[in-house]
Amino acid sequence: MSVNVLSIEKLRCEPFSSILCYPRPSKDELDKRIRELAGLGISAIEFAGEKKILNMPVLGKGCVGLVVIAHLGSQRVALKIRRVDAGRDMMFHEAQMLRVANSVSVGPKLIVASEDFLLMQLIEGSLLPKWLYGVVEKKLLIKVLLDLLEQCWRLDMVHLDHGELSYAPKHVIVDPFNRPFIVDFETASLTRKPSNVTSLAQFLFISGALADKITGMLDIADKNAVIEALRRYKADKNRQNFENILAACFR
Repeated sequence: MSVNVLSIEKLRCEPFSSILCYPRPSKDELDKRIRELAGLGISAIEFAGEKKILNMPVLGKGCVGLVVIAHLGSQRVALKIRRVDAGRDMMFHEAQMLRVANSVSVGPKLIVASEDFLLMQLIEGSLLPKWLYGVVEKKLLIKVLLDLLEQCWRLDMVHLDHGELSYAPKHVIVDPFNRPFIVDFETASLTRKPSNVTSLAQFLFISGALADKITGMLDIADKNAVIEALRRYKADKNRQNFENILAACFR
C-alpha cells in the first residue's frame, strides 16, 4: 500500500483522526465513525487531491463535508465525510438530491449514504476552468458545453435546483474522456425554483474571463441574443425556449 492509503484502523492516528472528525475530533466520535465506515464496507482511505486539510491532500472541502478517496472492495470511490460542525445532522439530504439527479443521468452515481458519510462514483479529471483553458478545438468545446446544458435542462425538468452553478468552476469536472459531470449537490433543493440552465449559461457565455474565451471561440459577437433567450426561458421553461438558447450560443 502507498503511504497515502491507510486502513480505516490507522485513521485513529493524527492527523487522520482530525480529518475523519473535522474540525473537532473526539474519541467517541472517532470510534463511531470508524465503525460506520466498516459497516459500509470501506477498507481504506486514500489521501490525494489538490486541496489540503491539516497538510494532507483531499479531493474537496465544503461547508458540509470533506471529500476523499475510499476503497470499497476493489473499487476506488468518492467518500464525503460530514463535518462535525456541519449545519446538517446527516448526509441523507444530499443523498436524496443526488438520487434525483441520477434519475435523469446527472451527477456521480450514488452508492450509499449513512449518518456521517456519502459514498458515490469517483470522478477524476479537471475542473471546468482548467479544462476550458486547455481546449483548442471548437468542435470539442461545443460537444462538452451542449452536454452540460442538456444536463441542466434535465435537472430543471425534475425541479431540482443545484444552487451553485453560477459558481461552476468548483462544481463541474470533465473526465479524461471529455465527459462533463455536475458534482456536489449538498445545497441542492427540490423546493426552490430551478435555475440550472440560466445559472450555467450566464457563467459560460455572459460574464467573466472564461465567458470571454468561450464566446471568442464560438464567435458569439452579440451576447444580447443569449441574454434575451435566457430571459424567455426563465419566464417559461419549455423545450423550444431551451432550443433557442442553444441556437443563440452555438450558431
